[in-house]
Amino acid sequence: MKMVILVRNDIKIGKGKVAAQVAHAAVSLVLEIINSSNREWKIWLDSWIVEGQPKIVVKVNDLDELYKKVRMAKEKGLPVSVIEDAGKTQIEPGTITCAGIGPTEDGLIDPITGDLKLL
Repeated sequence: MKMVILVRNDIKIGKGKVAAQVAHAAVSLVLEIINSSNREWKIWLDSWIVEGQPKIVVKVNDLDELYKKVRMAKEKGLPVSVIEDAGKTQIEPGTITCAGIGPTEDGLIDPITGDLKLL
């Protein structure tokens, strides 16, 4: 079980901002699952918590690659969260900074994100 966070590599933001955006994605995924009626997602969430909440942070080249991975995950019925920045500090309002997928089984997420490099 794991959660994968995809961070855009084509926007220039500081390390602290990246960390905050990754945290937004992780929290958003958990809240989406808690508020969902999808029983399978809830089972995945429970297993992920028991396993120590593994999170993998990877980079995507640009917004197009991020959306391609998001579409693939949605087609497989996986939890997905896309993070749009409010634009109060380093970037323009509405900038998509990252996306989260999961948590889910490795075998479901690896075909989508396994080709991406660690951040």
